Amino acid sequence: MAQRALILGVTGQDGSYLAELLLEKGYDVIGVVRRSSTLNFERIAHIQDRLTLASGDLMDEVSLINVLRDHRPHEVYNLAAQSFVQASFSQPVLTGETTAMGVTRVLDAIRTVDPEIRFYQASSSEMFGKVQTVPQNEETPLYPRSPYGVAKVYGHWITVNYRESYGLHASSGILFNHESPRRGLEFVTRKVTHGVAKIKCGLATELRLGNLDAQRDWGFAADYVKAMWLMLQQDAPDDYVVASGETHSVRELVEVAFASAGLHWEDHVVIDPSFLRPAEVDLLVGDPAKAERILGWSREVDFHALVEMMVAADLTALQQ
Repeated sequence: MAQRALILGVTGQDGSYLAELLLEKGYDVIGVVRRSSTLNFERIAHIQDRLTLASGDLMDEVSLINVLRDHRPHEVYNLAAQSFVQASFSQPVLTGETTAMGVTRVLDAIRTVDPEIRFYQASSSEMFGKVQTVPQNEETPLYPRSPYGVAKVYGHWITVNYRESYGLHASSGILFNHESPRRGLEFVTRKVTHGVAKIKCGLATELRLGNLDAQRDWGFAADYVKAMWLMLQQDAPDDYVVASGETHSVRELVEVAFASAGLHWEDHVVIDPSFLRPAEVDLLVGDPAKAERILGWSREVDFHALVEMMVAADLTALQQ
């Protein structure tokens, strides 16, 4: 009998790549979507006929219980959240309800319906925030610097709590920034690569950005979803940092993106103070040694290849 996996957040960047991976491995994949008049299936359109879509909402535990009872998955991946850091400052309560309390609702639904279900929680490097050690690993103290980061800390620790309290096979992946051509335009990587493509195509002349000195650990999302699956194949649940182990500044991202299109970034980038965060995370760089050692995970796409891939994809889309 085929393994069944349920993905919360299937229409997002990570959800679409994870769904592809699981389908390749022969899983039956159930994607949970919220009832809405403006559903966007763009990222999963190419595999939608191979997915089972079910209605559910992180704000409603009864809907989650019903989905679990109806489909009886072996694995549940919680990738759903209000995941835009900047928006969490203007919508802190909504962020807490979905990104924090939503995790509790999923875990409690699993405990109620079938405690044998294996659970993956999408934790985040934003939990480290004002970093206490460099690089950051599974033992680094957490110091979030945004409502999003705070909510992710709650989601992370409630996963640990349910694991220890109820014996659930519940693991968290502390994923550092992972990007792709499917990334939303509100994220700085895609904002940059799409902005470069628009300038190259003559559709814009400038790109307005905030803090160019912020440093991040960037990888390719399709590489990172493999680590999610590997965590749920282990005999025992645990938490893992998934990262490249390298740090790059936004300025370097901009330089590589513009250069890949044959442009000079200084001619087009404008610093706009409105894009600065109330509390900035200055330096994130992860240590993936545990994931590499125990899971056998490694990335395939490096930083320069990732940025060039994203620029090329945006150019292709605009030129069609």
